[in-house]
Amino acid sequence: MTTQNDTAEADRALKTKHRAMWAQGDYPSLAAEVIPTLGAALVEACGVRSGQRVLDVGAGAGNAAIPAALAGADVVASDLTPELFEAGRRAAEQRGARLTWQEADAEALPFGDAEFDTVLSCVGVMFAPHHQQAADELVRVCRPGGTIGLLSWTPQGFIGRMFATMKPYAPPPPPGAQPPPLWGDEDHVRALLGDRVTDLRAERRTVRVERFDTPETFRDYFKERYGPTITVYKSLADAPERAAALDRDLADLARDAGLGTGPDGAALDWEYLLCTARRAG
Repeated sequence: MTTQNDTAEADRALKTKHRAMWAQGDYPSLAAEVIPTLGAALVEACGVRSGQRVLDVGAGAGNAAIPAALAGADVVASDLTPELFEAGRRAAEQRGARLTWQEADAEALPFGDAEFDTVLSCVGVMFAPHHQQAADELVRVCRPGGTIGLLSWTPQGFIGRMFATMKPYAPPPPPGAQPPPLWGDEDHVRALLGDRVTDLRAERRTVRVERFDTPETFRDYFKERYGPTITVYKSLADAPERAAALDRDLADLARDAGLGTGPDGAALDWEYLLCTARRAG
């Protein structure tokens, strides 16, 4: 029989693994080099402005938090993995942004009810394993009438397909953990937020990525810098044939998406879902 203590202990172990996953590699440089415009796109969609109090959940190195601070908001950048903050602080200083960095679990945020005017997350909260708990926290800390803004990779888009490609090679997820790209499905987001929000708007967009010139360049870059990819390869340390098969599958994914072929061979278009909503009164 599973007890409440057993469940809590399993959850702590899972969060420890998640923190370690994102601390390895170099996600801050990946975000800065590959998707530098996404955070600003979310901040603009949320209408962040001077004088607002803003929380960025799963902020990483501040891809959205820094643009929000530059818009004049009082910003808290929160993340389960504080190892990412050092790069964020350097980037903020270089751009003249002032903000607060705070370690926080997206499923148990250490903030008061209705504390923020805007609560946003740029490809961040989608990686919390328990989607409903994370959504409940987003709503809880946003004031009535405030804005919730989410930018997430779609299941059908390139990154969603990358996770589907890696899934057969990865260890099985723990019970209750949900796939991150579900946050890129409008119906899933509507179900998570429910009638606690109004004016929910969802728009599929793409970001053009021109960082890679061959499928192998893309694959090797993610093997070196992206925590989830590194974690899958580490699980295959004693299975070189399966690691080689994953090598082929990731390169084929990029090749099938057009990388290295045709007139636009050095570009990939990655689809995401951008959602904004108002917390109901």
